[in-house]
Amino acid sequence: MVPAELTLPLAGSPSRGDPWPPGRAKRLSKKPGSTMLSVFCEQVESLYPHPGWVELDPEVLWSHFVGVIKEAVQAAGLHMRQIAGLGISTQRATFITWHKRTGKPFHNFISWQDLRSAELVNSWNKSLLLKVIHVIFTVLHFLTGNDRYLAPSFLTFSTQQTSMKLSWVFKNIHEVKAAKKNNCCFGTVDTWLLYRLTKGSVYATDYSNASATGVFEPFTKCWNPTLCNLLSIPMSIYPSVKDTSFNFGSADSEIFGAPIPIMAVVADQQSAMFGECCFHPGDVKLTMGTGGFWNVNTGGHLFASRSGLYPLIGWKIGEEVVYLTEGCMSDIGTAIKWAQDINLFTNVDETAKMARSIVDSQGVCFVPGFQVSVNDPYLCASFMGLKPSTTRNHLVRAILESIAFRNKQLYDIIVKKVRIPLQTIRADGGVSNNSFVMQMTSDLINKKIEKPANADMSSLGAAFLAGLASGFWTDKEQLKKLRRIEAVFEPQKDSEEYRPAMDTWLQATKRSLHW
Repeated sequence: MVPAELTLPLAGSPSRGDPWPPGRAKRLSKKPGSTMLSVFCEQVESLYPHPGWVELDPEVLWSHFVGVIKEAVQAAGLHMRQIAGLGISTQRATFITWHKRTGKPFHNFISWQDLRSAELVNSWNKSLLLKVIHVIFTVLHFLTGNDRYLAPSFLTFSTQQTSMKLSWVFKNIHEVKAAKKNNCCFGTVDTWLLYRLTKGSVYATDYSNASATGVFEPFTKCWNPTLCNLLSIPMSIYPSVKDTSFNFGSADSEIFGAPIPIMAVVADQQSAMFGECCFHPGDVKLTMGTGGFWNVNTGGHLFASRSGLYPLIGWKIGEEVVYLTEGCMSDIGTAIKWAQDINLFTNVDETAKMARSIVDSQGVCFVPGFQVSVNDPYLCASFMGLKPSTTRNHLVRAILESIAFRNKQLYDIIVKKVRIPLQTIRADGGVSNNSFVMQMTSDLINKKIEKPANADMSSLGAAFLAGLASGFWTDKEQLKKLRRIEAVFEPQKDSEEYRPAMDTWLQATKRSLHW
């Protein structure tokens, strides 16, 4: 066990909710009071081999992952033998397949942002078979009242889902088709890292990562055979699913010079939820990083998908299973990083001041659409309402306003569809450091929003989960005492004051659809 003055290190691969750059490996070391000993980051560059394709090189990700752990331990003045355990928080829905016997990947990681399955998605969503499925499950839900049948009654596929991209892989990559019966392994980033850390002895994932693939059935807590048969994906390729806070085995001693117990594996958004201590039904977490994610703790009740909200397993610890409802939006940090790349500003810290230096955006609207729209993969990113008097400040303000407007949209859907009184709203992710976005969001939803001192809640959540598994912390009450709030944003303006600007933005969004 680690000495008393030390706590759990954790390592994370690229995270959807992290601030830009979109791919990175990170590792932190912490003390018992949740004091950070060291942080080390390494960017994992995304690859764009074809228009709309987004990939990560598995060997680059692996080398960066190992490297940041070694660097952070060294920077903290620690030795690997002092490490009590490892918690791994990873980007969700990004996946890879590899040969079971050789361990050799069949292709690069295919990112959650990848659009290669767009035509397949459109074909399925327009198909007669999907309409028949809707009718069958609508009848079943009517007759039984079981919410398990509600989600398939209006099932639609999206490019974000692992299922459609995995179906594309089996249709288009010959090596995968040849190996699929007995020798093909499928894994999201966490599974691949576990496999590599243990030199092939552990082939597993956890419930939070599995439930985010779109192939795992959260009601039955198993891989969905019906969907796999529908998409011609063999059931033999999937890893076993374990608890989130769990002893997964140890990293091979050859990797770090000492065997390190792997005590937690968790998806990034669920990990951020845990790090924010959103342990009770109605607790809300808003992550604004590369993408944006609203998560609501629904306790032991699983709400079926509807109106852009999706059910997830938050975490499973022993007999406890906590469910979440999630709404997501793309291109938050991505849009800000793009604006920086084209020299709209030099440092992201300038953007809030730039936005406040003008009264409004002068009618300029920004519609995000660089990567993925859940409802329309052909949404066009655009500026509208440009004038000769438009300045950089107007463009930056329009980008930041678009984030707040989309936060308002998702919040309204959650209030309408989630039948649980909403409690505390806690924000994290790199964009939560932007006071303009935070204040405008608070004004629009008419709720106070807490921002923690440490915006990287995904890493902290993995540490908490690993600490519980190893006995470093005994219960969640101890974790709550470690929370540190840096700022609280309370409504300062009536949301109706934003109505004209939001109506204009909604009109611009409609004109960017189906490009």
